[in-house]
Amino acid sequence: MQKGRQLKPHIGIYGRRNYGKSSFINSITGQDVAIVSEVAGTTTDPVKKSYEITGFGPVVLIDTAGLDDEGEIGQKRIKKTLDTLSIVDLAILIITQNTFDDFEKKLIKEFEKWDLPFIVVYNKIDAFPPKTDFIKQTEEFLKKKLFLFSTVLKNNIDELLALIKESIPESAYRTPALVGDLIQAGDMVMLITPIDVEAPEGRLILPQVQVIRDVLDHDGVCIVLKEREVDAFLRHTKIKPALAITDSQIFLKANAMIPDDIPLTGFSVLFARYKGPFDEYLKGTPKISDLKDGDRVLLLESCSHHVSCDDIGRVKIPRWISQFTGKKLEFDVIAGLSLLSRPINDYALVIQCGGCMITRKQLFNRLKPAIDAGIPVTNYGMTIAYIQGVYHRAIKPFVKNIEHDYL
Repeated sequence: MQKGRQLKPHIGIYGRRNYGKSSFINSITGQDVAIVSEVAGTTTDPVKKSYEITGFGPVVLIDTAGLDDEGEIGQKRIKKTLDTLSIVDLAILIITQNTFDDFEKKLIKEFEKWDLPFIVVYNKIDAFPPKTDFIKQTEEFLKKKLFLFSTVLKNNIDELLALIKESIPESAYRTPALVGDLIQAGDMVMLITPIDVEAPEGRLILPQVQVIRDVLDHDGVCIVLKEREVDAFLRHTKIKPALAITDSQIFLKANAMIPDDIPLTGFSVLFARYKGPFDEYLKGTPKISDLKDGDRVLLLESCSHHVSCDDIGRVKIPRWISQFTGKKLEFDVIAGLSLLSRPINDYALVIQCGGCMITRKQLFNRLKPAIDAGIPVTNYGMTIAYIQGVYHRAIKPFVKNIEHDYL
């Protein structure tokens, strides 16, 4: 399941079949948004629903299939349900009937594997009142309180919503500034934005828009121009920007045009720090030089888009890396949040796009298997900067002791 353009905290609802997960969603939204039936297994594939939590903001609720499903089709449903763990920011485990055993414990281990905060809700207290001993034993295992609830009575819905708001990690809805910590109020920031075949008709791409907004939010001034206007602008205005940001594909041109005393980086490098495991990228990028004949490289795109004849991920980066290394390499491209077709250990390097369409949590989880396996990871912009010989300049605004630490 892909999160796509919905940059809102995602909340997954998990539990066994017929435990009231869909009714639970209907209760907290106040709408019949999930199909409810007495037949176990009514919910098949995960279903998403946007909802506004009063006093907090919009979230996306994900109704999942029961994780005790049976048969071959049931196992496929379970797999799809477990796949959602990599994109959710908060898990809600529904239990009832005084039952909490190996099934629930295994699911909680999965939550912990993904470093996923969770709430355990004992549902249907009107039909299956929880026993005192059961509550005590379960809370001792969880080291947290059960939340007792009834989708029929709904008498503590406000307390439930308050608990959800409290449990959603801040990182799910608040990310660091893109450039705010690099500039002062009144500083001018130059954005070099080529208009080429991949540029959308009549508008700027999302990373450029987000940077403009971040500069304005921090009381800076944006200068937005195409690459062929840079020389004339600097020469005629005598303005010295506090920071220049370029499209990664013209790093070499920008490096030549922007004086050395003006910090220069790329949009994709900004997003590498903004959303990605930047320290891992810093360690992984120089490993491009260590690639050998026959190595396989994985490129991860966070969204699906129209593929042009000179596509950055499918064409340009593979060509540039092959030319830079002089090696015969294999390249795989995975778009969106689709599952890998090969084991992660088949790859010598993983290259992630800027990730403007997904959350920080999603991006970290996307790269976690590679990082855990010790496979170098990097980012589109950092890769381009490295193979074009401007890597140090591109990361210098963010890194101290650059010559010593990142040769």
